[in-house]
Amino acid sequence: MLTYPTLDPVALSLGGLDIRWYGIAYVSGILLAWLCCTQLIRRGYSSITEKDMGDFIPWATLGIVAGGRLGHVLFYGGSYYLENPLEIFMIWKPGMAFHGGIIGVILATYFFCKARNIKILVLLDLISVGTPIGLFFGRIANFINAELWGRMTDSPLGMVFPGAGPYPRHPSQLYEAALEGILLLLIQLFFLILAKKKQWRAGLVAGVFSLSYALMRSFAEFFREPEDGFIGPFTAGQFLSLPLFLFGIFLIHRGLQTQKKTP
Repeated sequence: MLTYPTLDPVALSLGGLDIRWYGIAYVSGILLAWLCCTQLIRRGYSSITEKDMGDFIPWATLGIVAGGRLGHVLFYGGSYYLENPLEIFMIWKPGMAFHGGIIGVILATYFFCKARNIKILVLLDLISVGTPIGLFFGRIANFINAELWGRMTDSPLGMVFPGAGPYPRHPSQLYEAALEGILLLLIQLFFLILAKKKQWRAGLVAGVFSLSYALMRSFAEFFREPEDGFIGPFTAGQFLSLPLFLFGIFLIHRGLQTQKKTP
């Protein structure tokens, strides 16, 4: 059994203001994802301009925060937020859902692209490469907060998490950081480069992200303690990943149709 490294969720206290690792992780993930996308633009892997990418960051941030928070409230909150409605707006407290966040980002992308006359699938392809960076930092923050722990295990990788009882559990946050962060980033970079070489249609890279995340999250759910019980044979996380899986198949099928070159 591994020893859980007790870490203070508060990185820095300035008077009455607490700066938490959770917030630092979100800011770091968004900024590094932006830098990643900017470098890809400079290397010719997207027709999006650097200015448009920079202008999109506030839109994406709003989509992540609003969508992630509302997703947590709707998907996992149960009756708690009906009894404590003001806590919905306390975004500094833990409680964000990826599936809600991705809905928020897609909506933000749609309205931004409509305002700038940009093809939405072109921008989705680009940001789907940077998204795993944010996912990596988010899962590390979950680990520091000792939240979203895994199921009980007798594996040598088990840890006793504060507040999760006396028995060792899978460090599922680290599993997800490796899968949804590092591995998914490598997959996205590979398909972005390949899509440009093969001249596949816009949307394929976003489809690979959607499909890959759905599979990785569903696999990780076998090690993660279900947040809201089961929906039939599925955990809530697996059930919510099903639309992403189907959407990914659709975009990949569409994207594999090679673009006709302009005569």
